[in-house]
Amino acid sequence: MAQTASVSAGPGTDLLGSPVRRTIVDTLANLPTGVDPESGAVIPHPGLRAQDLANRLGLHVTTVRFHLDQLVAAGLLRTSFQRRKEAGRPRKLYAIEQGSLGHVTSDQSYRMLTELLVETLSSGSDAMPNTPEEAGARWGRRHVLDGHVGLIGQQAARSPGRWLGKIGQMVDLLREWGYSPEVSTTNDGRTARVALHDCPFLPLAKDNTAVVCGIHRGLIRGVLEALGEDSTEVGLTPFVAPSLCIAALTTHSSFEHPTTLNHPPRQGDHP
Repeated sequence: MAQTASVSAGPGTDLLGSPVRRTIVDTLANLPTGVDPESGAVIPHPGLRAQDLANRLGLHVTTVRFHLDQLVAAGLLRTSFQRRKEAGRPRKLYAIEQGSLGHVTSDQSYRMLTELLVETLSSGSDAMPNTPEEAGARWGRRHVLDGHVGLIGQQAARSPGRWLGKIGQMVDLLREWGYSPEVSTTNDGRTARVALHDCPFLPLAKDNTAVVCGIHRGLIRGVLEALGEDSTEVGLTPFVAPSLCIAALTTHSSFEHPTTLNHPPRQGDHP
């Protein structure tokens, strides 16, 4: 289901008082992304044409272009040109300008934060007080167990490709929760570097970094544990940029040598 973004005040965001412009931004913000099969990096959606948006909104294309021009001038949208396979002028595409919306949240994100903070304060004991990271890990594990049955019961990854597949499943969940993650790998595929753009809890994170970053680490750790990755080292560097944190996820599971993995028998092989 597409989310309706709640955007904090910033340059140009007063334009979003218009229902049409707000719908345009929500539509572009919810476009699906792809994943590079080699690096695992997220590939942003290239955007939509004015005519595409007009068709989705049920408006005349001239009206849509009027609003698009204002959003581009305010720096909320960017444009690019896509060459056609056939003859003709390149298509002009519109997409969200990275970071232009500032802090973007959803009702789901606020509910999640409320649950996590309540769990942090109410769980644990005097001898073993609960921590934000522990609360986040419990919430992450429970979310996978309750709502994503198909992800349960997996074994630890035994190859870089399978490990990256687990990271992809985690990234899908982070997107559901309002994050904008991008993934790259290092260390022969053992370490996934996840760039977390536009944290859904950004205002709170600036004033309570330890609490929010603890929740982030716990969410990631809990999801990976539910996916069978119990030996993952989770590191988090906050505010590498004003709206960017970096998570480094390193698996310590033993990878099989490529020659020991199961392959279909080749012609001439004998049992």
